[in-house]
Amino acid sequence: MNFLRGVIAGQAAGPQPTGADTIQKLCDRVASSTLLEDRRDAVRALKSLSKKYRLEVGTQAMDHLINILQTDRSDSEILGYALDTLYNIICNDEEEEQDENAQKQADDLGVQFTDTFIQDPEHVTLILSLLEEFDFHVRWPGVKLLTALLKNQCTQVQGVILVSPMGVSRLMDLLADSREVIRNDGLLLLQQLTKSNAAIQKIVAFESAFERLLDIITEEGSSDGGIVVEDCLLLLLNLLRNNSSNQNFFKEGPYIQKMKPWFEVGDDNSGWSAQKVTNLHLMLQLVRVMVSPVNSPGATASCQKSMYQCGLLQQLCTILMATGVPADILTETINTVSEVIRGSQVNQDYFASVNAPSNPPRPAIVVLLMSMVNERQPFVLRCAVLYCFQCFLYKNQKGQGEIVATLLPSTIDANSISAGQLLCGGLFSADSLSNWCAAVALAHALQDNLTQKEQLLRVQLATSLGKPPVSLLQQCTNILSQGSKVQTRVGLLMLLCTWISNCPIAVTHFLHNQENVPFLTAQISENLGEDERLVQGLCALLLGICIYYNDNSLENYTKDKLKQLIEKRIGKENFVEKLCFITKHELYSRAAQKPQPVFPSPEQMLFDHEFTKLVKELEGVITKAVHKSSEEEKKEEEVKKTIEQHDNIVTQYKELIREQDAQIKELKEQLGSMSSQNEQTQATLTQQLSQIQQHKDQYNILKLKLGKENQSPSNGQGDGSQVNGLQTEELTQLREEVEELRQQQMLLQTQLGDKDALINSLKSEAAQTAEESAGGSENTELLTELEALRSQVQSQASEINQLKTERQELVRRAEAASSDTVPSSDSSVDTDKVGELESRLAALTTETERLKGENKGLSESRADLEQQLASATSTVAILQTEKEKLQTDVQESKKEQDDLLMLLADQDQKIHSLKQRLKGLGETVEDEDDLDARDEEEEEDDDEEED
Repeated sequence: MNFLRGVIAGQAAGPQPTGADTIQKLCDRVASSTLLEDRRDAVRALKSLSKKYRLEVGTQAMDHLINILQTDRSDSEILGYALDTLYNIICNDEEEEQDENAQKQADDLGVQFTDTFIQDPEHVTLILSLLEEFDFHVRWPGVKLLTALLKNQCTQVQGVILVSPMGVSRLMDLLADSREVIRNDGLLLLQQLTKSNAAIQKIVAFESAFERLLDIITEEGSSDGGIVVEDCLLLLLNLLRNNSSNQNFFKEGPYIQKMKPWFEVGDDNSGWSAQKVTNLHLMLQLVRVMVSPVNSPGATASCQKSMYQCGLLQQLCTILMATGVPADILTETINTVSEVIRGSQVNQDYFASVNAPSNPPRPAIVVLLMSMVNERQPFVLRCAVLYCFQCFLYKNQKGQGEIVATLLPSTIDANSISAGQLLCGGLFSADSLSNWCAAVALAHALQDNLTQKEQLLRVQLATSLGKPPVSLLQQCTNILSQGSKVQTRVGLLMLLCTWISNCPIAVTHFLHNQENVPFLTAQISENLGEDERLVQGLCALLLGICIYYNDNSLENYTKDKLKQLIEKRIGKENFVEKLCFITKHELYSRAAQKPQPVFPSPEQMLFDHEFTKLVKELEGVITKAVHKSSEEEKKEEEVKKTIEQHDNIVTQYKELIREQDAQIKELKEQLGSMSSQNEQTQATLTQQLSQIQQHKDQYNILKLKLGKENQSPSNGQGDGSQVNGLQTEELTQLREEVEELRQQQMLLQTQLGDKDALINSLKSEAAQTAEESAGGSENTELLTELEALRSQVQSQASEINQLKTERQELVRRAEAASSDTVPSSDSSVDTDKVGELESRLAALTTETERLKGENKGLSESRADLEQQLASATSTVAILQTEKEKLQTDVQESKKEQDDLLMLLADQDQKIHSLKQRLKGLGETVEDEDDLDARDEEEEEDDDEEED
């Protein structure tokens, strides 16, 4: 302050210092002062002088100010002054009005200072680091300074921010600042940052920008909000326009659903402020960005589906039919609804069902068409309605049929206004713009729809009382020949070209009128002004379509005669020149760019987007058709016929190959099934062989045990004979069960014989199929696989024969052993058992051969075999249980017999000792022999007495 006082006090004594001198002294003070307060005062003074002496402060103080930002980070006040000063010298905004030259000089000065500042990328990084400061006096001027840098040199500053660590994230934190001034300026900063930079747009989007911006819009009152809502919407448009990645991210999140409340307009639509109109206009643009025709078809269809499901389309239709809506909002709403329904069958069907709130209710399409053919409506509104009608019919054959049906005699309702009546009224009205719009709308009802082109030929019009009705096609040509305005004739010619293209019946109807061809040749051959050249080109296109799609059904107007007529009356080169003029027209190129009809004035409304596609498609083929001679056409027709025949042959071969492929596929499936069944059967066979071997071993052991028991000497006691009797009864029962099993096995053998016959028939069928499909490489591969399967089956058969040989050897040994050790009854049991084993082995052999049959027969046979095996296993288990029980009873009987013998021996010994004692005492003791002899004598005496 002392320095400033000295400067001011010295002004009265000495000469007046200039601004440059003062700024130089202040810069020296900033650079040399050691006290923070002195530097702060000097920077404050530079700030106050920066607007008036912008050039001097920028050239002399910029380096010192940057040095302050780097060294005095601890003092927020001096940082704020420095940032404000830099903003004043870089920003191009001027409060006072200036002329264009002064403003241009100021802009150039700001760009120069910006270039100087960003020469060192660290300066931009320094500003980014200062934005982390929460102090308002630092953060707010830092945001404004960075915004000014982006306005002046957007691309360079974007590159520095993009490579700066966490650079974009720091800027996104501004949206979360509680101070609205910083948040709002942060929105402006992000708008500049996201311009034309897809990489930064993606980073901002994935930093939760969509969620934050939508929350701010809701907090600020949606469409009723202020300038902040507008800034948020502009930022959203920057993020989504021409950025498919962000559009997919926006679509996959819940953000489309959050847009629905924006369009909830109340019944009272009288108070529409300018800000509300701007906000709603930007909201509609945001919806159009998501469903724009320039987006990928898949992404557009997905967004259209989401907008219908969340009710957004319904809300837009409500605005469309509401009253009191401003004209520009209504126009933009119509354009938005157009693109939401374009190419989406579900949305188009819903739009067809929408009715206007009138009495009686009318379809929304009819109400819109009434506006389109009304010359008192604004031009942009009529263009929007035409675009909506085109989008409604785009790839919508159902809608096309409904529109054409309103023109047919059988469906006309005299009590109501239909879409067809409005189109005919507009087509023949005195307003040329209505003529053009109605012609183009009717052409879209015929686009790529042969059925409706033929149906429209049935339409009859009543021209005046007392005269017969005239077809619509004839009426169009009549108006065309009357020489109306260029716009009307262009519209009618586009309708006729669309109508008869790719429709030979319509071409025949057109040529049937004897006046049409002379009129076209006269129009093409005349030398008219510049405005008429476009009409001549369209007439040439119409005549060329009559040649190209002519089926030669009219003798006077065959292809050859029409080409001769062109050569004589017009000249081929002149004809092609007139035809090519269409694509060279300036308005043609403008219409070919996008589907929406956008024209600066009604007079320039000449071409339709879909018609430009038709011209591009037909121009080349018509030129070739006109230059071709009759011989070339005949050759071409022959080539076409040859190609058709070749195509037919190829089609037949393709069908044959498909059939063979199906057969091969079926055989492969059968082969795979047979292979799996073969593997399962092999596993089952191995398991059964092991079980048979176990049964043989158990049987041999049982047979040996029974033989030993039969050979052991009998003790003669009653208990022992009772045990043998029980064993004999058990064996008899076992023999009966084995006999029953053998009968069942014979029945199964009979059934298996029947299945063998079925297998042989299937073999013959398979061989026949293999011979039929032996021509292809895949058939050869299948036969190779079948031969491999046959060799595998033969190897299995050899293994089975080997097993049979081993079994016979075992049977022979078993018979030899049983003849020596087992009675005849046991021999019969052995024979039955061996027979049972033979039957089981034969069943297994049949099971293996049956792999060549159908899967169902294999499954049934295997199930029978498994059931038989289970029955045999259960029988063996019962036998083993009975055998163990019998052995246990025999052992218990033997033990009881031994105990009884021991008791008897002891009693005999005691009796004998007592007899000896009695004899020693002199008593008479009779032995058992004496008693037996006495009993025998008594019996003999009794017999004699009886005699």
